[in-house]
Amino acid sequence: MTLQKHNRQRVNIYLDGEFAFGLAYIVAAWLQIGMELDEEKISALKAEDEREAAYQRALNWIDYRPHSATEIRQKLEHQAASQETIFYVMDRLERSHLVDDSAFAQNWVENRAELRPRSRRALAFELRKRGIQPDIIDQSIAAMDDNEMAYQAAQRQVHKLSHLDWKDFRQKMLRHLAQRGFNYETSSEATQRVWKNEHEMEPDFDEGE
Repeated sequence: MTLQKHNRQRVNIYLDGEFAFGLAYIVAAWLQIGMELDEEKISALKAEDEREAAYQRALNWIDYRPHSATEIRQKLEHQAASQETIFYVMDRLERSHLVDDSAFAQNWVENRAELRPRSRRALAFELRKRGIQPDIIDQSIAAMDDNEMAYQAAQRQVHKLSHLDWKDFRQKMLRHLAQRGFNYETSSEATQRVWKNEHEMEPDFDEGE
């Protein structure tokens, strides 16, 4: 048994002096030189190695960004992991609270509110796509205010449109807010509000209404 040159977390296993297979170091830690391995034990080691490798991949995905439970399962399925391995990985992640759909949904909503405001409807759609259950979605968006989120979204866009007259400003801003899931009434109110703040005057409703 020797450490692999290019991955110090894995070892090479030799049987009768010849290379047989590789294992994660944590899986092979209990093996000793001279130990006899029958086919049943070898199969068990390889199965454990598959589970450990899948778990480490899942940890890498989570390190990159938070994932919902469904996203992790789908990635493991895409990599042809067995159902037994997927169950093992998900159980281990959930018991360690490394995957928590409630925390994921709350983080998603807070991140959107801070960086890319969306309507409650749009947020619910995004979370459904990631496999979040309806009751968790409802809880995560309960405190969201569409009027305030539309205003925040408009504020982030107003500097790009401030040079336009009211008619063009309104048209482009309404389109921008509609793309973020806000209905016409909410979008219209936010558009008027940011126009007034930017120009320190009420919009000319004879133009564009």
